[in-house]
Amino acid sequence: MSLGEPKIKRALEWVLARLADDPRASRAALIDQASREFDLAPLDTDFLFRQLVEASRGGPPGLPHDGVR
Repeated sequence: MSLGEPKIKRALEWVLARLADDPRASRAALIDQASREFDLAPLDTDFLFRQLVEASRGGPPGLPHDGVR
């Protein structure tokens, strides 16, 4: 993982890695921890939460190519 990647992408990868290690982990707690660790703005934290909800519904986890929905 490159430090040049956007913070939100690194945070999403971080959360997904922790969920892979422990699928029963609290998503809310992981998102809270990631938002602090990666210094995410409130809108970025909301976006991260939406991405995880989409991934849990079977959608592809990850960011759109342009970073905007």
